[in-house]
Amino acid sequence: MTVSSLSERRREDERGSALVDDGPRDRDDDGRGEHGAAGRYFVVIGTDMARRVCGSLQSAGHRVCHLGRPTDQELRAALDGEVAGVAILLDDDVESLRYALTTEHIRPNVPLVVTVFDRTVAEQLSRVVPNCRVTSPAEVAAPVLLAACLQPDLLALIPAYSRPAPDSDSDPAPCHLGARAEGDTVRLEPYRAPRSLRARAWFGKIRGQLRPHDGSSRIMLTGLAGILAVLLADWTWSVALRHRAPVEALFEAARTVATVGPAGTHGSDAYLVFSALAMLVTVVFTAVFTAGMVDRLLAPRSVGILGPRALPRGGHVVVVGLGQVGLRLCTELQGLGVGVIAVERDPAAPNLRLAKALGVPVVVADATDRFVLRRLGLHQAQAMAAVASDDRDNIAVSIASLAVAPELRLVMRAGDHDAIAETRSLFRIGPVHDLNTLSAAYTTATLSGLRPRTVLAHGRQLLLERPDGTFAPWPHSDRCTHPQDPDHTPSRETAASPAR
Repeated sequence: MTVSSLSERRREDERGSALVDDGPRDRDDDGRGEHGAAGRYFVVIGTDMARRVCGSLQSAGHRVCHLGRPTDQELRAALDGEVAGVAILLDDDVESLRYALTTEHIRPNVPLVVTVFDRTVAEQLSRVVPNCRVTSPAEVAAPVLLAACLQPDLLALIPAYSRPAPDSDSDPAPCHLGARAEGDTVRLEPYRAPRSLRARAWFGKIRGQLRPHDGSSRIMLTGLAGILAVLLADWTWSVALRHRAPVEALFEAARTVATVGPAGTHGSDAYLVFSALAMLVTVVFTAVFTAGMVDRLLAPRSVGILGPRALPRGGHVVVVGLGQVGLRLCTELQGLGVGVIAVERDPAAPNLRLAKALGVPVVVADATDRFVLRRLGLHQAQAMAAVASDDRDNIAVSIASLAVAPELRLVMRAGDHDAIAETRSLFRIGPVHDLNTLSAAYTTATLSGLRPRTVLAHGRQLLLERPDGTFAPWPHSDRCTHPQDPDHTPSRETAASPAR
């Protein structure tokens, strides 16, 4: 497959240069020879995604030592010999960092592929270990999920940098490249969100200002609105009927709202009655405002009433699951000017604080509840992405969402479980993406020295973008047959030992 010359405008990833394999590579027309020369020895550490990488390497004729969470002695034994590469595929950044540094200490300069979610840790690891390629499922899958949320005819939206015109002195402006399938080719073109989508998103953000979704915020705004109404009514009476100066009228109105009475008692009987009633009503509104304010200050809040963290009311994307994948998708959508609402069930989720710092509005609720979904404005939403780590939760959220908004565009993160196929046979469920499959293909290609840029999913086919800007099919592989216990360390008979 070929790609337009626009792919040359993307920046080269310098970190992948240390992972190029000097050995021969067997290539064929269907892309199955992309695994590199057969018979090399690899060490893979991890569980589910590692099983896919292990199975892919084994199907290409390589020898693999698949470890769960090995001790330092077991890791040293596995690295004894000629090692073509090591993949550390764990969900815990601390464990991944420890194994990466231990591997570099035991076998300096061995090609490493490590999954790290935290960007700060990833940057430091790449700086300390130059021969390490750091990635994560969120980084690999974000372009595919982003495209599915915005336009169904896009395969991916890939972050890139556009170049200014030759006669322009301006710096390159950030943009995205959209990947589209055209027959047997994949075309990359600069992408800009359609004007209609950006207009809907902008109006949705405006409509969301001062429209809180939770009860305590509404109580607080009700009390504040009542106090301001009393203040305005008293000021208007004083200016229009008593002919007071505006500043003097404001002072007397403030005294009434503060329940200390007007400045003098020589006004008309009607005004005195009005002031008395206004002070009594203000006491009620003040209590309402104080109750709402205290509840909002004491309870953890990830949604704003005014500003960028206010819930949009139209043209937005609802992202269910605030893990690393969900948070990455939210920030990418915001970068394109699209409103977003994140939904997280766990009030103690570690990414809540980070989402608040990034300006992402988060609703802490159960997304399978139809009442919650209606409050999120699904009928006015652009799409919903169910990207929680549990496939069954994503299925449940998708079913509930279709019940609330049957025409809503759905994007679901899931695997190749039987439940997915059964659910698809019952109703239109939308694009389903297996993040482990995408990440496993990316990791396997990197271990083989290919330095892939992107992995796309087109129907049942995986497409791998090479460094030269061309796309090639990448085969699906079954999981390896090693035991699933993450603490089990296979013996040298189970996982073939390296050549001595």
